[in-house]
Amino acid sequence: MDVLAPSDLKAILHSKRANMYYLQHCRVLVNGGRVEYVTDEGKESLYWNIPIANTTVILLGTGTSITQAAVREFAKAGVLVGFCGGGGTPLFAASEVAADVEWLCSQSEYRPTEYLQAWCSFWFDDNRRMVAAVRFQQLRIDNVRRIWKALASSRDAVLPVVAESLDEVLERFESELGSCNSTADILAKEAAMTKRLYRLVARATGYEEFVRVKQGRGNDPANRFLDHGNYLAYGLAATACWVLGLPHGLAVLHGKTRRGGLVFDVADLVKDALVLPLAFVAAVEGDDEQAFRQRLINQFQKYEALDLMIDGLKATTLEQAGTSA
Repeated sequence: MDVLAPSDLKAILHSKRANMYYLQHCRVLVNGGRVEYVTDEGKESLYWNIPIANTTVILLGTGTSITQAAVREFAKAGVLVGFCGGGGTPLFAASEVAADVEWLCSQSEYRPTEYLQAWCSFWFDDNRRMVAAVRFQQLRIDNVRRIWKALASSRDAVLPVVAESLDEVLERFESELGSCNSTADILAKEAAMTKRLYRLVARATGYEEFVRVKQGRGNDPANRFLDHGNYLAYGLAATACWVLGLPHGLAVLHGKTRRGGLVFDVADLVKDALVLPLAFVAAVEGDDEQAFRQRLINQFQKYEALDLMIDGLKATTLEQAGTSA
């Protein structure tokens, strides 16, 4: 039997990988050279294969354990591992800053350095970092406009949002970005914009009297799905940063003192565009956690969410570093 070298496991680009996993009440281990998760059904143990070469993120929920051998195989294939609570939230990790979003990344020393060097060339300049933060918001607006209008006309995720109402919200945010003088201004404006998007979708889907609450404190389906979906988006964002070799602490918007800040910045490129509307659609249609998760992952793949993140990071890096692709 031919033996695969670790480099062969990375033949599938991260942006083209099809799988994200949330696992609970199981054991993750290596069995016969394959990474599998094991569930107990009565007196029987059922083994399920994890195709690591085609996987980006593994979230380990309540009641899970993982072996050292499995972590080694994940690292070879460049799969990011996160520990979380039940239903995909909250996210935990073995780090010295447990309150931030942290991921266990494989320690490859052969990732590209060009993007890190270009990022650092502007990151220490407050003005240029501010420009990068605005650029991220412009990409975010573009993604919301394009994807929401596509979702509104799709058969598998009906979103009856009036295009004129959506354009009004986004154009207002675009105009407000021009008057922002600090990252605090941007955060305030983008929070207000997101609230308007919540109202727009809640009204369009008939989800009456929605109130967004802090993570993990919402008991209604929409709030739970928003929390769950956001963490899947954080997983993709962490993968995008890892692929390009960018440390999570070099944020442009979500605080220079938070180690996971760049993950939040990058996740925002798709959170409003995909997680927000699909959480409401799933809540209205009566999805459970698993059905919502599959619905969202399917749309992540359809609209190439990881590609959007990686391309957004690349474009912003090269623009602000004064280089060209």
